[in-house]
Amino acid sequence: MRKIILLITCMFGISVFSQIKVLKNESLVEIGKDNSVGLYKKEDKFTINYQDLNTSNLNTIRSFSFQNLDGDVAGLYKLITDGFLTTPDENIILELPNDIIELHYEKNYGQPTVQFIQYINKNRKYVGKSQFLNQKQVEKIFGKMNGKSAMYDKASTINHNNGLKSGSNQASTAAPASNGSNKNKKPRK
Repeated sequence: MRKIILLITCMFGISVFSQIKVLKNESLVEIGKDNSVGLYKKEDKFTINYQDLNTSNLNTIRSFSFQNLDGDVAGLYKLITDGFLTTPDENIILELPNDIIELHYEKNYGQPTVQFIQYINKNRKYVGKSQFLNQKQVEKIFGKMNGKSAMYDKASTINHNNGLKSGSNQASTAAPASNGSNKNKKPRK
């Protein structure tokens, strides 16, 4: 009798713990990466990961994310590359939903570079800094060299067609993205 009760108890215990659910695996797509800085896409959310040079532990990886509303990824790329052409006098400050990002431009060995400075959770006490990136590295991170930049250009077009009714907004945000990609094609040849 004890063996039967023990057997029923074991069977009941197994059935309770075997309720494993398989969740949908939402894939993270790499747009581009150079050294310790990379741009990734998950649905319509874009994330930039970087190795934090501001900490004593060089294994610290930080990230900041944003949605690609109104072509924000192409706009960020254009903002960064415009800073290479005419270096701004001060840091460019961007406010994201969770963080504040500063684009810090500096010349290294005569070449213009940019660095991401992240104020984590909009708190000036917690600061993360990426490595300095030159223009070729930025092009690689934003997928301009491997053709993956079309992934965020298409996503912004889909959002504009579904979300906006006025055609003037579509044209104004689509034009800089296409001009920026044409500029990048000329130097590669």
